[in-house]
Amino acid sequence: MIATGLFASTALAITPPEIRGQTELLLSKDMQGLDLNGYEFVKKDLRGYDLSETDLRGAVFNNSQLQQANLRGADMEDVVAFASIFEGADLRDVNFTDALLMESTFNGSQISGADFTNAVMNKAQQRMLCTIAEGKNTKTGIDTAESLECPV
Repeated sequence: MIATGLFASTALAITPPEIRGQTELLLSKDMQGLDLNGYEFVKKDLRGYDLSETDLRGAVFNNSQLQQANLRGADMEDVVAFASIFEGADLRDVNFTDALLMESTFNGSQISGADFTNAVMNKAQQRMLCTIAEGKNTKTGIDTAESLECPV
């Protein structure tokens, strides 16, 4: 079932299997501040989307394109983002606590204040992010470099 009148869109997000049957969500380029907790964005082109301050806890972004997306301040705790492209994305102040980010890339992204505590990612991406890590997350109070376990 597709929700009508909620958002004009080119993309569609679905809910996880355990809660399917609930309304699917049509997406628009401006999704700022919405509750998208647990939705699946598999193989979605979300380049340039505004997902800032959005609740994305437990969401799935497998093989998704998030280049130039605005995720500033989003809660992405427990997110699964396998082989997703966050290149050039605004990830400032994002909470990636306990996120699974394997094979995802972050080249050119802004991560000031992002919290990667217990996030799982490729070592090469982790080392690259350590070269630009700065700031503290305003909600968790965790230092970005510390959350990435960057060498001192």
